[in-house]
Amino acid sequence: MEADAVWRRGDDNAEGVEIAFLSSGNIGLRDSRNPDGPVLVFTPGEWRAFVAGAKDGEFNRPGA
Repeated sequence: MEADAVWRRGDDNAEGVEIAFLSSGNIGLRDSRNPDGPVLVFTPGEWRAFVAGAKDGEFNRPGA
């Protein structure tokens, strides 16, 4: 992972996920409670598809 990555979260007081726009052009996603843990890395196209799926409810739990 890029040492100079700047990680951001939607709310500074919230626990959840953080994202970083990497110098490679990719996007990193990690658990804010485990910043030294694994990182998912998306290409820009994958990131757009992921965000579109989240907005469409693709990842909602059944019955939620």
